[in-house]
Formats: sequence, structure tokens, C-alpha cells
Amino acid sequence: MINFQYFTPTKVVFGRDTEKQTGELVKAEGCRKVLVHYGGKSAVKSGLLDRICRSLEKAGVGYVTLGGVVPNPRLSMVHEGIALCRKEGVDFILAVGGGSVIDSSKAIGYGVANEGEVWDFYDKSRNPKACLPMGAVLTIAAAGSEMSNSSVITNEDGWLKRGLNNDLCRCRFAVMNPELTYTLPAYQTASGCVDIIMHTMERYFTREKDTMLTDGIGEALMRTVMDNAGILMEDPENYDARAEVMWAGSLSHNGLTGCGTEGDWACHQLEHELSAAWDVAHGAGLAAVWGSWARYVYREMPERFAQFAVNVCGVTNRFSNPEQTALEGIRRMEDFFRSIGMPVSIGEMGIILTDEKIRELAHKCSFFGTRTIGAFKKLDEKDMEEIYRAAR
Repeated sequence: MINFQYFTPTKVVFGRDTEKQTGELVKAEGCRKVLVHYGGKSAVKSGLLDRICRSLEKAGVGYVTLGGVVPNPRLSMVHEGIALCRKEGVDFILAVGGGSVIDSSKAIGYGVANEGEVWDFYDKSRNPKACLPMGAVLTIAAAGSEMSNSSVITNEDGWLKRGLNNDLCRCRFAVMNPELTYTLPAYQTASGCVDIIMHTMERYFTREKDTMLTDGIGEALMRTVMDNAGILMEDPENYDARAEVMWAGSLSHNGLTGCGTEGDWACHQLEHELSAAWDVAHGAGLAAVWGSWARYVYREMPERFAQFAVNVCGVTNRFSNPEQTALEGIRRMEDFFRSIGMPVSIGEMGIILTDEKIRELAHKCSFFGTRTIGAFKKLDEKDMEEIYRAAR
């Protein structure tokens, strides 16, 4: 187990009707004016936005609103939010939505609190020194951004999708009512479940060996999401299943499942180029590349994949043949993805990858030939090409 720091300052308010507490939670932060940031029609049509605004009014908190966040949130919306916040004197941001809204809110928070171009923080040419405080009312269980230190933004100039990890952006509070996820389409629910599982997988596939407790937590979380994802495909208004998945989403990305490990994150980096180019759902993109990545790297430490196969996927342990066990686990995980309607190849998302496009994706993913990705197996630009090619 390697040295680690575990920091989770976000207050979680979980359960039915908890969104009614939002006004008082914001008021307790001592702010003067709030930006209520949200996505599209769902928050308005469901009445959630009205309930949130009434809660703020009841608490005597002033606010302005900005909607229109799309999946794979755009830098142009971030710029719009920064300008609005500065004009209105906003000193707190309330994200009402899922990971895209929360990530957009974090980027706005960085932009308001620091001088210069906010994209500099995402392309790693500068580091932020501050971020506006923020909270979240979660409507989609997936990204875990409500408790994480990360945000991901897409720059339309070149369609570059880049992430930033910094504790400055962590939410002060997260309001989590599983009932708010009842109306999600099955595809979006399934994509969210894959995203949650992958956040733990990225930490689980480590070369560290003495991580028994962290492994056990991660394995239980992945099994929980797999079991409840199946329930939600049949019964989307099952409160208990929604609650299990929502809580798993937060725990999967708040650092808990990676304590003492070195995360890999190669699949996320590979997928970012897909969703930047074709705007695919993040979880679906992850499902599409994971099997090809796994088969490309598992020989580095087949016993780790064998452990995953047995403890997560229920494969019978073949002690004399860990590679066979590992491959069966990879196959079963892909079967799970299929069972909830997720793709296991890029082509299944309707994307035709030419050799030229594969080279372009790998070149962007390698930051134009300047970096490798992954820790379980370090991948250079040629390795990335091979994985994209196998996944097409």
C-alpha cells in the first residue's frame, strides 16, 4: 500500500425530499448571491428548478440562473457563466444536475476566482489559486463530481476534452435525493452505472499488492452497482436500487476506492477523445473501450485480473491458470455491459473508425506525442492506436 491522503470535505444530505433543504444549506455558507446552474429541459419540466428557487427565496438568498449545459460540457458555456457571475456579483455556485452541470460549475468557479483564461487550468499551462465555493443538487448518478476534486471540460476549438483535479473545487454540500433520478432514460441510467463502476476499476487495476481493505471496498461497490443496474432496467422507480447506485456513484469517485493504490485512468483518457469528437455518452464510451484495453494490458499482472474475475464477476478460480481466469472475467464484464444495453465496441455506437481517425485520436490522447497514459501498463501513442483499433 502506497502513501495516500484521503480528503472528503463535502457534506452529504441524502434521501427523499432533501432538495427542500437547499435554501438553508446555501444560506449557511454566508453568500450574497448565487448562480443556479443547470442543464436543459428536465430540471424545468420536472419542477425541480422552481422548487430550488423557491427554497432559496424562502431562505432569503438572492440568485441568478444559467441553463443550457450539455453532456460533455463546453468551454463556451463556462465563459458565459464567468461573465454572468462577474456582472451579478455572484459569490456561490449551485449546480442542479449531473456531472456535466457540476463540472461546468467548477470551471466557472475557477474562472471567476482567478484572472486570465480558465482553459489554461485544463491544458495544464497554469494552476488555479482559488475557486468560488459551490454546492450541488444531484439529478444523475454517474460522474461522482458532487464529491470529487475533478472536472472535465470540452474546448470547441479543436474539440479537446481535458480534465483538472484540484481540491479547491470540492462541493461544500451535495443534496442527493434518489427520487430525482426516476425519470432518467434507461440508456442514461445504464451509462451512469458504467461510469460509476469504471471510476472504481480505474483505481482497482493497480500494481500494488497489499491493498486488501481497499480492494474489498471496491469489489463490493462494483458488485452493488452491477446488481442494482439490472434491477433498474426492469424497475426504474425502485427507490432502494436508485439509492444504492447514487451513493455508490459518490463513493466511487471521492477517493475511497483508491486509498493506497496508484490509479490507471487509461480508459478515461481514451474515452475522452471519443466523446470530444462524437459527443457520445461517457459511460457508453468507457464500456466500448474497456474490453480492448483489458485484453491489451492484463498480461502485465494477470493475477490482478483473475482476482477481479473471481471477486466481482463470480468466475470460478482456476489457481493453475490465472490468465484463463482473467480472460473469463473480462468476457463476463462485457456480458454485463451488453445486458444493460451498453456497447462493447466503438462500432456499436455507430462510429466508423478509419486508420487515419485512429491515428488522430491517439495523437490527441497523447497530448500530441508529449505524454503516456496508464499506470497498470504505460501506454504510448502507438499503444493507444492499437487499443482503438481493437475496439473499433
